[in-house]
Amino acid sequence: MQKHVEIKNKIGQVLRGYLHTPEEYEGKIPAVAIFHGFTGNKMEPHFIFVKLSRLLEQYGIASVRFDFAGSGESDGEFYDMTVTREIDDARCILEYLFSLDFVDKQKISIVGLSLGGAISSYLAGEYKEKLYKVILWAPAGNMKEIAKNVVETNPTIKEKGYVDLGGLLLSQDFYYDLQKYDFFEEIKRYPGKILILHGTNDQAVPIEVGRKYKQILGDRAELIEIEGADHTFNKYEWERLVLDKTVEFLKD
Repeated sequence: MQKHVEIKNKIGQVLRGYLHTPEEYEGKIPAVAIFHGFTGNKMEPHFIFVKLSRLLEQYGIASVRFDFAGSGESDGEFYDMTVTREIDDARCILEYLFSLDFVDKQKISIVGLSLGGAISSYLAGEYKEKLYKVILWAPAGNMKEIAKNVVETNPTIKEKGYVDLGGLLLSQDFYYDLQKYDFFEEIKRYPGKILILHGTNDQAVPIEVGRKYKQILGDRAELIEIEGADHTFNKYEWERLVLDKTVEFLKD
């Protein structure tokens, strides 16, 4: 069962999303916050987030998936988006989940794709005593390098103050704000279990990034390399593997 929900972020913008709950349940139930990627939204390609939420329902797990401010149907402009603002939004989403009466506060987890995975890395360190499990899909822990490449290959960004990404204007503030974050360092603080799913043919965030997460986390993390898969698992067999492994990890 899913219903549209709205919450406000710390500056009063409305974040729009969906809350999914099982049709029938007794007592407190586990719950998951799902964070989308850079230029993404609460559905993501081939509706993979929708499929994940509906699959979790079948196993008695609630979930929320919101558009960050400036993305999808939420308030704000993409131009104003920074990692700091998305982290603030993610905190609001998590706190909303913690506020729900039917949720088991000891079993709240997060799933993040790409930049959402980097944000999840940061929140894992910050909420280290509160989060049950952390799942990272092609996490963009190397976002600084990606942003640097965008800036250096667009020489007019300093003149105009932005770069046009297919109709979305990315402010140079995004790049400068990003410099204060070390997603690899932050996730080291999280003591719980972590699942990483990454395609070996990811052209946006190379598989080496997933391997770096595994290397620094050691036995706390499991890395599943999906042979041939791209950044957002755009093939049925890749998608199926990601969904099945995620649900299996969460329901154990």
